[in-house]
Amino acid sequence: MRTLKLHFPAQALPTLETFLKQTKEARVFRRAQAVRAVVEGHRLQTVSDSLHFTSSALRKWVHRFASQGVQGLADRPRPGRPPKVTCGLAHDLDRLVDQDPLQHGSSHSQWSCQELATLLARQTGVQLSRESVRTVLKKRHQLQPPHRTPRSYPG
Repeated sequence: MRTLKLHFPAQALPTLETFLKQTKEARVFRRAQAVRAVVEGHRLQTVSDSLHFTSSALRKWVHRFASQGVQGLADRPRPGRPPKVTCGLAHDLDRLVDQDPLQHGSSHSQWSCQELATLLARQTGVQLSRESVRTVLKKRHQLQPPHRTPRSYPG
């Protein structure tokens, strides 16, 4: 196994400590923890084994930290179309779900995914399908199965 031949400046550890206190993303936090252990002098293989990273991934993050600082630990942009449902749009949907549908002119006392999609498009200008609304609500554990009354069987 090759050894890392990197020398870190004296402020590398305090920089990582500050970054660890400020970061909110779990993946970036774990990367910073692993890089901190390497900067402290622990062997790369030992750190990667104990934190369940591949040694090649950890080596990549250590090199990125050495060349770019803590910015090198952040996720790089991913290819593909950005998600249509942003965090802000999901919050708008949450806010709507908590409101009474009758106040918005609905003839029903419970929201349908189609009604939510229509109202969300009217308020935000973003067109979502009924299925997209359903998926967001399901991920946020707000979608309740329809209430069904048990059948009675003649006995």
